Amino acid sequence: MANINFTYVPGDGIGPEVGDAAMAVLKATAKKYGHVLEVEQHLIGGAAIDALNTPLPDETFASCKKTGAILLGAVGGPKWDHLKGADRPELGSLLPLRKNLNLYANIRPCKPYPALIDHAPLKRERLEGTDFVVMRELTGGIYFGDKGRDAQGAYDMCRYSKMEVKRIAIKAFDLAMTRKKKVTSVDKSNVLETSRLWRETVIKVAEGYPEVELEHLLVDAMTMHMLTKAQSFDVVLTENMFGDILTDEASVLAGSMGVIPSASTSDGTVGMYEPIHGSAPDIAGQGKANPLAMILSAAWMLNLSFGMETEATAIEAAVEAALEGGHITADLGGNLSTSQVGDWIADHVNQS
Repeated sequence: MANINFTYVPGDGIGPEVGDAAMAVLKATAKKYGHVLEVEQHLIGGAAIDALNTPLPDETFASCKKTGAILLGAVGGPKWDHLKGADRPELGSLLPLRKNLNLYANIRPCKPYPALIDHAPLKRERLEGTDFVVMRELTGGIYFGDKGRDAQGAYDMCRYSKMEVKRIAIKAFDLAMTRKKKVTSVDKSNVLETSRLWRETVIKVAEGYPEVELEHLLVDAMTMHMLTKAQSFDVVLTENMFGDILTDEASVLAGSMGVIPSASTSDGTVGMYEPIHGSAPDIAGQGKANPLAMILSAAWMLNLSFGMETEATAIEAAVEAALEGGHITADLGGNLSTSQVGDWIADHVNQS
């Protein structure tokens, strides 16, 4: 028996709904495998602003730091769009968490489920066999650089240190060693000095991994190749802003943003796990939200933060069974509610 102690922050919009579905699956998984869930639930984002006038309350951050494993629903929405800078739900909660917990490596998969290939806008032959992971640097670059305005305009500074590039490159090459042993490093080295440093540092790291093939692509070329030869990629390594854009493009290949989890990790077992979709306030409270990405994010948490690969695999198999059997929400062609999907997957795990 093991204790699964984590911080659960449902967040805003559909976050609490998809979170409840994931919690149902986690409870079934813990019961099945004889574990004890120790859940510390706290407010974050817009919900925290409404209740406590801050997007990241001290008690929320303290819990996240203590447990080192965070399951996040979604943050933000138009209700808070009038706020500026760090007062906004996203800027005031997600960026500080990433920076202060050193969550520098964001991992997002792109492997279309067979049942969803026809939901994607590309032809089947462009998608079959696609299986890559984007390793995105998450705590440096333009999102964390100095920014401001003056009488002439506005500025956002993009800066990377060798250390920041080296540590994310090591993560990418380590991952590639467990997969197809190929890293595609994406930059803009024909224009940007930070990208030239990026490429130089990645090449240096690659010397320690002679078994791994390294290729370099400019980010504008990558946007084309991702749609025309997605099957050729294994681990895609890139900086913060490029990774933000490319991972959203990659979600199109999977047929739906609603099935893609993500993990923001540090060294060791510290991690924050969340679906890549937003808070979707237009459907909040209606039972329409697709919970699969949140459920898969919970599976990643079990695997990466708690070393429970068997339990995570059971959840992932249940999600695939739900897709194959049509036990899904309307956005994917099914007729189940958010909670019904969660209950079906929980039952599948319990009976497997």
